[in-house]
Amino acid sequence: MEENTPVPIEQQQAFEPAPAARHDDNVKAVIEALLFSSDKPLLPDQLRRALDNLDINQVRAKVEELKNEYEHTNRGFRIYEVAGGYQMIAATHFSTFLRKLYKGGQSHERLSRPALETLAIIAYKQPLSKMEIETLRKVNVDGVMETLQEKNLIRVTGRKKAPGRPKVYGTTRQFLEYFGLKSLEELPKIENFPLSEKEQAALIETIGREAESPTPSDNEKEPDKPS
Repeated sequence: MEENTPVPIEQQQAFEPAPAARHDDNVKAVIEALLFSSDKPLLPDQLRRALDNLDINQVRAKVEELKNEYEHTNRGFRIYEVAGGYQMIAATHFSTFLRKLYKGGQSHERLSRPALETLAIIAYKQPLSKMEIETLRKVNVDGVMETLQEKNLIRVTGRKKAPGRPKVYGTTRQFLEYFGLKSLEELPKIENFPLSEKEQAALIETIGREAESPTPSDNEKEPDKPS
């Protein structure tokens, strides 16, 4: 074959290396890069598509390998399951140092106590109407509900089978992200509302601590669309 004779396309393709994500040794590195670059949890299917439709079970297995590696080597970050996806954030036992870093830095608007109280009721009793919420809180919640909807922490999930067909509300995926929850099953078990004043105070304090944790889901993220 002469030196300048072009190589057929079929032969060129035969010698082209497979995409990096297809090499088993590189899959974890690709997943790590994807999680590191995302400021929101990535669903397994999102990772699968980015990995050229790699088998979903293989994706989950590689994520678990990464999670174990970070824990066993005491890395400063971890992979957590949040709102049905995976997110890379700072390890919780380093929160003391993170608070020192963020102290006096960027201010982040916190939820008010009335907003937290209303959000807690919705989280535990959803779906329920605004009137039912006001009955439990014994105050008007128009302003609070508007704030929670603007922050995409609650959404209309349907209408109640009652006169007037009032709207009923529930929490969003953004709610799970905001508090770093894998699902609503991770909420503390509380069987009945209304709570006593002491129980309400303890609940609001717990949720408030979660909201003040200096993680990307709280300090840097914009509200997501309801899922």
